Amino acid sequence: MIRIVNAEDFRRADINLQAKDVSSTVAAIIDDVRVNGDSAVLEYERRFDRVELSGLEVTRTETEEALRAVGEEYIAMLQRAAENIRAFHTKQVRTGFMFSPKEGVILGQRVIPLQRVGLYVPGGTASYPSSVLMNAIPAKIAGCEEIIIATPPEIRPEILAAAHVAGVTRVFKMGGAQAVAALAYGTESVPRVDKIVGPGNVYVAEAKRQVFGRVAIDMIAGPSEILIIADKNNSPAHLAADMLAQSEHDKLASAILITDSQDLAGSVSGEIESQIVKLSRHDIARASIDDNGAIVIVKNIAEAVKIANEVAPEHLELCVDEPFEVMTRIRNAGSVFLGKNSPEALGDYYAGPNHTLPTMGTARFSSPLSVDDFVKKSQYIYYTEEVLRAAAGDIDRFAMSEGLTGHARSVTIRTEQEGR
Repeated sequence: MIRIVNAEDFRRADINLQAKDVSSTVAAIIDDVRVNGDSAVLEYERRFDRVELSGLEVTRTETEEALRAVGEEYIAMLQRAAENIRAFHTKQVRTGFMFSPKEGVILGQRVIPLQRVGLYVPGGTASYPSSVLMNAIPAKIAGCEEIIIATPPEIRPEILAAAHVAGVTRVFKMGGAQAVAALAYGTESVPRVDKIVGPGNVYVAEAKRQVFGRVAIDMIAGPSEILIIADKNNSPAHLAADMLAQSEHDKLASAILITDSQDLAGSVSGEIESQIVKLSRHDIARASIDDNGAIVIVKNIAEAVKIANEVAPEHLELCVDEPFEVMTRIRNAGSVFLGKNSPEALGDYYAGPNHTLPTMGTARFSSPLSVDDFVKKSQYIYYTEEVLRAAAGDIDRFAMSEGLTGHARSVTIRTEQEGR
């Protein structure tokens, strides 16, 4: 049964979502893959996923079989979703700039796509073709030359269909820490990537943490979460359905409703109990709701906004009469769903904004996955001899104040007559 609490009790609550420490296990796997390449990956797939693989890469024949298996209607659905995702992310494209602040000086910045990126697509208790679209399409728009997927070996055809629609270059049958290691270091079959993105279990998250620096990563994703702010003018059934949609992700997922209506809180609680038994993943949803769910009673919507900004949720639904006004007071949230007809599932699959979002309060300082994650920036400087001469005195004083005589001399040698 979901707990109903007041704002102060909610703030004092300590939900322990700490994962077990797997750092030493992951470090050993990474080192093994770094040294032994394909043979190590194949051994871990045999041990952990219990499959005997003759090779790691998905073949063209396997992709063609997957496309036939899912059928034309499913592919058309993927294409419509992809079109929406593409339209949104195209707006994020940045261009470089060049300007001349004064005669004889040219300054600028280039925006350069990452050459090769690796997308981790989880398997396990659920499989997410939507994550393929959300990760691959921004990379494609950014201009990445190669987009590579790693996913556990028992690949559903929907995953391969989504990879085909999104323009993925290659797909490899490998999961867990060994997949992250293969992407980071490269093997005989798997090319080394520049960045790894995508969520996974605790082993994947720890592996991404450990290979950071060797490659870039997007974020360390925690359990998924939703926070809903709702006034009294809401359907309890709709709110309960939105909370359960989040809870069925994972036993550690959290669904929080904040409302200024005691009556609504009670009705939503009842609806949760009525609906949860109808879910195919009701055992997972039950654990999530009982352990990490809450309905919080507040004095007014202003107090709800204050709590939301403290929590900095991954997903935030504003089920209120004036959602656009309330949104102006939201500072910390991954993705915001406005009004009573914009459930989180709309963003998970179809609307266009990305569903790879900061979790566990990191929306205070980080952002959703975007085209920016698949580019890097390089800047440039050009000075003529005359302009460098005019700036030499300032640069000399600056360098000498830091005790770096070599820095100073590298400028003055160009501007002093004897240095010619």
